[in-house]
Amino acid sequence: MSASPQVAVKITPQEYLAFERQATEKHEFVDGIIYAMSGASKEHNFISSNITGELYLAFKKRPCVVCANDMRVKVNESDYVYPDVVAVCGDAQFEDNTFDTLSNPTVIIEILSDSTERYDKGRKAELYRALPTMQDYVLISQTHCYIEHYHRQTATQWLFTIISQMDEKLTLPSVNVTIAVQDIYDKVSFKLE
Repeated sequence: MSASPQVAVKITPQEYLAFERQATEKHEFVDGIIYAMSGASKEHNFISSNITGELYLAFKKRPCVVCANDMRVKVNESDYVYPDVVAVCGDAQFEDNTFDTLSNPTVIIEILSDSTERYDKGRKAELYRALPTMQDYVLISQTHCYIEHYHRQTATQWLFTIISQMDEKLTLPSVNVTIAVQDIYDKVSFKLE
């Protein structure tokens, strides 16, 4: 999400959806304000494609789906966001008959960048944790091997795991999938600082 709002005047969720469905670029809608989405780096795109591909293969012949980048998620009655990767097992539920806004994600994955890390770990994480259907929240660094995984234990308790080695695995219990970290970072080149 960009640092400054696209529209400084607060609008209704209905006005946002009407605007967004006609827009040529993506915008998130948080606390009544529209925010333009910024572009992604090569590393971000590789990680997103890798994890989407792994989940797609794991979900074959199962009642689960995975979407990357363009599936809007309704996180409450007035906030809408675009996760980098979202998965749902069971019947996907949508905002309306346009079928472009998912309301019951099981897994949400965000790929961190300098411009989004604070938001993804802060306000956006707060919104996601309030979704009763979401069971796994994953934050993936694109600058080095580092993954934060939050798995829901109860309505207010989450198990927090850090993964920082290429020979480790990310396990998503809610969808019964395990992914090798080296597969998440396949073809990703970390810049030496």
